[in-house]
Amino acid sequence: MSPEGRRRVVWSGFKTVILVAVLGGLGWGGYQIGNALRGNPKPFSGAAPALPVNEVVLITDGVLDQNWLVSTLALPKKATLMELDLYRLRSTLLANAQVRSATLTRNFPSTLTVSLSEHSPVARIKAQRNGEEPRTFLVAREGMVFEGTGFDPEMIASLPWLDGVKLVRKDNGFEPIAGMEVVADLLAKAKMEAEHLYVTWQVVSLARLASDGEIEVRDKNVAKIFFGTNEDFFRQLARLDLLLDKVRGQTDKSPREINLSIGSQVPVSFDDPALTPMALTAGAARAGSSASVSPASPNHPRKTKL
Repeated sequence: MSPEGRRRVVWSGFKTVILVAVLGGLGWGGYQIGNALRGNPKPFSGAAPALPVNEVVLITDGVLDQNWLVSTLALPKKATLMELDLYRLRSTLLANAQVRSATLTRNFPSTLTVSLSEHSPVARIKAQRNGEEPRTFLVAREGMVFEGTGFDPEMIASLPWLDGVKLVRKDNGFEPIAGMEVVADLLAKAKMEAEHLYVTWQVVSLARLASDGEIEVRDKNVAKIFFGTNEDFFRQLARLDLLLDKVRGQTDKSPREINLSIGSQVPVSFDDPALTPMALTAGAARAGSSASVSPASPNHPRKTKL
């Protein structure tokens, strides 16, 4: 064989060795990546030791804090990120009805990040669970009933009580309350547009919501105020504001019942049978201890906080 032929044979063998080495490296790398995706850290144990989780980061849109998170997760000591069962930990967080959604993310080498979205309360309710003494629970716009952790006590004390509902047990909690979204709309509108009225509301009842489309509010000064769900709540609040001004201008008696759900002609009832409709309003009204008050221009309420 000539020298040139021998060089070609050697070069061909060298290229074959290189190709085999490259393919072997790719195969080993694919095997390692596959193990990592399956959550098996063992193949890497020889290359780099896994570090225990040394930080848990909380990101939330609510009031739950770091202490609550650490206590709820109860991570094992010296557990590494790859040893954590994120699905189980997420289920643990969602078992608290205050948590709307939860996302857990491994941030290597040793940080676990938890992102939460929380329910916000719009009302409170007394309830009994597991034979315990009745206690206060919070109710969210979505109807979720939860104990409430981390909220300002003054804010909780400002929420109206919920009545006219029957709670249904579910696991260690309760089924969501139907109809709470429309109730939350009324409460939000009152708080935003007529806070001077909202602060006097003590109880909101859903007893007539499903049957008559009415929400009953019990006020510090008025025993019962009925709002209809088929009309804009702002218009009804404007009528109520003007009507209460008119009542205060004509009598020092508090109304027993105001029904805003039947339109612009608002019936007003009093406990005092001596209080006739003619004593309350200059317009003609039916006999008895109730009056029909038609406030002027509900589309143009007075320029106060309303």
